[in-house]
Order: sequence, then C-alpha cells, then structure tokens
Amino acid sequence: MKDRVLSRQRLAVALCVGLGLVGIGTIAPVWADAATSGQALVGLPDFTPIVKQYGPAVVNISTTETKVAHNTGSPFPPNSPLNQFFAPFFGAPGQPGIQGVPGDKNDQKYQVQSLGSGFIVSPDGYIVTAAHVVKGAQKIIVSLTNHHQYTAHLVGLSTRMDVALLKIDAKNLPMVQIGDSGKLEVGQWVLAVGSPFGFENSVTQGVVSATSRPLPDDPYIPFIQTDVPINPGNSGGPLFNMRGQVIGINDQIYTSSGGYMGLSFSIPINVAMDAVKQLKLHQKVHFGWLGVMIQDVSMDLARSFHMKEPVGALVSQVVPDGPAAKAGLRPGDVIVSFDGQSIYNSGQLPPLVGALPAGFKAKLGVIRDGKPMILNIMVESLPGNLENAAAKSAAPNSSAQKGEVKRLNVQVGPLTAEARKQLNVNTGVLVLGVGVGPAAEAGIRPGDVILQVAQQQIADATDLQKLVAVLPAGLPIPVLVRRGEGSFYLVLSLPH
Repeated sequence: MKDRVLSRQRLAVALCVGLGLVGIGTIAPVWADAATSGQALVGLPDFTPIVKQYGPAVVNISTTETKVAHNTGSPFPPNSPLNQFFAPFFGAPGQPGIQGVPGDKNDQKYQVQSLGSGFIVSPDGYIVTAAHVVKGAQKIIVSLTNHHQYTAHLVGLSTRMDVALLKIDAKNLPMVQIGDSGKLEVGQWVLAVGSPFGFENSVTQGVVSATSRPLPDDPYIPFIQTDVPINPGNSGGPLFNMRGQVIGINDQIYTSSGGYMGLSFSIPINVAMDAVKQLKLHQKVHFGWLGVMIQDVSMDLARSFHMKEPVGALVSQVVPDGPAAKAGLRPGDVIVSFDGQSIYNSGQLPPLVGALPAGFKAKLGVIRDGKPMILNIMVESLPGNLENAAAKSAAPNSSAQKGEVKRLNVQVGPLTAEARKQLNVNTGVLVLGVGVGPAAEAGIRPGDVILQVAQQQIADATDLQKLVAVLPAGLPIPVLVRRGEGSFYLVLSLPH
C-alpha cells in the first residue's frame, strides 16, 4: 500500500508540471482524441493469443514428500506449565535436552506438500518440469486447466541440469510448441505461465535481460536472465517467446527476500530438450568434461601471469589422467578459446564443454607464462563420482619440517600421507597459522595448503622459505592454494 501511495504522488506531480508547461487547453483535446478513437497512446504487445492457444498445455504440479523430524525433547523443566503447550512439538514432558538422532523412537514422520509448474510436450502425456519440483516426491499430481487431475510417473530427472520428465496416462492432450533458444536476443519480450504461490495459471511478462548467464551453483547451464516476475510455484513452467514457442524453463530467482526482485533465470529450452531426449530413453544425462577447475582472471592475477588483459579461464586444478592432463594443460594456464570460440570469463567454458559428446576433439587456446599456445584436447564424459575419478595416493615427504616464513608471517607444516591422499596432492605445505601481513592480505587462511608460489612447486617449509626470500617486492605474485576439495589462485604482494 505504501508503494502505491508513493507512485500516485509522483504521478500527480508529473501531471501538474505538464499542465503548468503546456496548458489545459492544449492537452485536453489530445486526451479526447485518444478516448474517442479507441487507440492506445503507446503500442504494447498483446499476449492473449499465446495464452488462449498454449495456456491449456501448461500444468500445475503438486507433490507430497515424507520427511522425518528428529525429536529433540522439550527445552522446558519437567514441572513447567509451558510443557502442556509445547509437548506436541517437542515430545513428552520431563525430557529436556534430548538430542534427536536418526532412527530414534521419538522421531516423527510428517508430509511436506509443494507446488510447481510444467508443460505438456506430447499429446500422449509427457510433461517437462524442473527437477527440484519433483525430486524426492512420493506422489506427484498433475492438474490441467480443465480441472482434470492425473497421478504422474517420474520418467527421469537430471539434478545437474535441473530438468525432469513426467508421464501421465492420457491422450489427445494440448501441447506446447518448442522454439529455438539459440535465436533469443536481449530485449525481446517473453511470457511466463505458472502457479506462483499456488495461484494457478498466472501469466507474467517481461524482456530478456541477458543470455548465457552463468550461475555459481549451476555451471553447466547457460541461463536466460529476464525481468519476468517469477515466484515460488513458477518453477518448471514455460517461458514463451512472441511466436508462442517455449524457449525456456523458469527455474530460479535471485532474491534476498524470498520473492521476486527483478532477476529471474530460465533454463534454455535447447539445453533442456537435449536432456529430455536422454531421459525419455531412460539414459543418464551426459555432460562433456575436461577435468579442470577454473576461476576468473582478475586484474592482479592477469599482471601476475604476465597478461595484458584480465580475460579467460584460469586453470587452478587439473584432474590426474583426465582429458586436460592428457592434453598437457597445467595449473596456471589461462584458457582463452575453446573450439574456435573466445573465452572471456570462466563461466563461459562449462556450458560449451558440457553440451559436447564424448570423443569430441577441440583446439584449446591457452596463455602460458604470457605466451599463447594451442593444445589439442578430447572431451570425455563427466564421471559419476569425480572424487573416485581423481583419487591418487601420494607418498609422504619425510623431509618436510615445520617452519615460520617471516616475510609472509605464516607458520607452515608438513602434510601427512593421509592428508596428501585425501587432497590428491603430491607436494605442498599446510598453513598452521597466519599473522598480520602479506599472506593474510592475500586471503590465505589456517588450514589452507600452499601448492605453488610464482608457479614453482612447494615441497616443504624450507622450500617455501627459500623461494619467498628471493621474490621481488611490490609485484603481484600468483599463489596456488588448496582449500577443502578445490584449488584456486590468490595474489600475493610482498613488502619492500
């Protein structure tokens, strides 16, 4: 309500200014002509033909999932009168502080119902939706616009692509037309149909804000970004172009409030339908794989790698025996092109590779030590378990000793044989402590493993001390760090 009042106030001010500058006698006939002619002052797209023709092919999906609540017992004393009110939630009175564990006799099962959307892609009842709408559901109910309801069977889903295929037992159903998301351009009008907050068959519109937008948690999906109002319940519904063709699956929003804030993301239909074809054949959805971890190139990183511009995808980790390792790619290489297509940031590479079949041969444009080079690489299929695919044991380095690197103000120690095996590293030192100084400013933390400094392998504390002692001051120096399961580069600047 407050927002509406503010909007009306601003409009009133704008009209008063307009009347003061133009005059009532001048502007009144314009309104009269527009009113009598029935013509709109501004031409806008009319979405009604799309809704009438393809709206019946959009379905509402409700799911039921059984979950288990681990009873933690009542937090109140046994004689507290509050127990009679909270017993249904915490269990029997007189059991304060009981720690619930899976399989506990006090565990309670409860059902969670959720809503989503989908669209019919064939008259015999195949329906496409988002995987997160139906994942884990024991029961899936599909409702059509004619109020007919069907129990749906899950044909298959891909969590990584967030696409699912359902099947209902019906015939002669209305269906959508599939478009070409590759022809989508920024600025085009688009239309979303779904069930936001359970309001069935709601229609919202907007424009394409960006294409091939990478998101951190979904590297294989080149999202379509729009300003179409999408909210919980829209997930899995179609995004139409002005020809009435589905060019995306509404998938997620960027929000700090839980509701729409102007940023909506949809899975391109070209990508989604490739997955649907494999799911329909009961196949595992394939993703191309190079076997590298990559990161963006900042200006400081570009300088530290002797590059003129901060472009490309910086290789921070290479999986042993993976496609990249076989091609000769190394940590510190910067990928600037793949199969003839320029790579400006790390988000561009995974969708390009993921869409390719195993065995595809490509040329990789790389900058190594400031010099361009070309590597030949063969794409492989993404392993089901990357940890198993990458696991290699390493022998402990018995010569490694604990030590302090005063120029960095860090304390480091050796890695145990078990740690080397778990982290899949052959060299490196464990950071035990970080004081105020260059290492802390670079972002190095206790628990990190320093693998390289200035692209030189670090074997032990003595090795690190000797290398740091001769490094130049005031220049950006790349430091390769392993943190958890991933490796990445930080930029170190040493004092004079």
